[in-house]
Amino acid sequence: MSYRDAIVFVDGKFLKGDEAKISVWDHAVLYGDAVFDTARIYEGKIFKLDEHLDRLFDSAKGLNLKPPAEFTALKEIVIEVVKRNAISNGQIRIIFTRGEGPPGIDPTLCPKASLIVSAVPVPPMLGHQGVRLLISTVRKKSPISVDSKIKSINYIDNILAKIQAKSGGYDDAVMLDPSGYVAEASGANIFGVKKGALFTPPATVALEGVTRATIIELAKELGIEISERQTTTQDLYTADEVFLTGTGIDGIVQVREIDGRKIGDGSWPVSNKLREGYTKLIHSRFLTAAN
Repeated sequence: MSYRDAIVFVDGKFLKGDEAKISVWDHAVLYGDAVFDTARIYEGKIFKLDEHLDRLFDSAKGLNLKPPAEFTALKEIVIEVVKRNAISNGQIRIIFTRGEGPPGIDPTLCPKASLIVSAVPVPPMLGHQGVRLLISTVRKKSPISVDSKIKSINYIDNILAKIQAKSGGYDDAVMLDPSGYVAEASGANIFGVKKGALFTPPATVALEGVTRATIIELAKELGIEISERQTTTQDLYTADEVFLTGTGIDGIVQVREIDGRKIGDGSWPVSNKLREGYTKLIHSRFLTAAN
């Protein structure tokens, strides 16, 4: 199914993808004034939908944006969108925009927020093989500007980092914070493994990912030592394993090279164990039926 043929919910209406539209005067279009979240569908069921919706509502509160639907109603809309598209495996995207209003960045000019919910089959954005990363010169500006816990549609810094990586022949980029510590990849959280112990940057400049939190919980259940600490590029270069996590990349993607430096010996014992545990988890717990 093409995304153009998908059924999309927009402000109370279920529309075909190529008919679903928002106003050119919506402040999401004019100023990027909107928040969003994504969730994964596995075998017709949605993984950790409540957690994704909680984060979406928190993001809206951060922007002082009144949600266009309350929690329970939105959950029902999401489930209905998945049903109407008859998706077995794919991705959901939920967007709260500031809504239509005259030019001017004042959010009070927009009387009502808009809601967009889509669900389409989306392959893992980085595939399942080991990826090559570049340390980007584009810095994450959070929290000195916008708090990373607000998942807004403004992804320009991430896009610039992705452009830099792809232009250099890499799969993705590692972004640093203003102090030069590792933050995250362009659209995923990052973990390292050293001598069997797991480490990851704190969610201060990086997005507090739902998959990230799941991996941390899973590591504890599996008895794997885990620490959240400031991470340098040298920590990544010398790690035994490095991997990325995220909804868009469908869980865990291992890293085989950073800036031309081979990571580990390619055996990935810890991340393979976590990937196996994660695969079991998505088929057993935290699922919302949508079929």
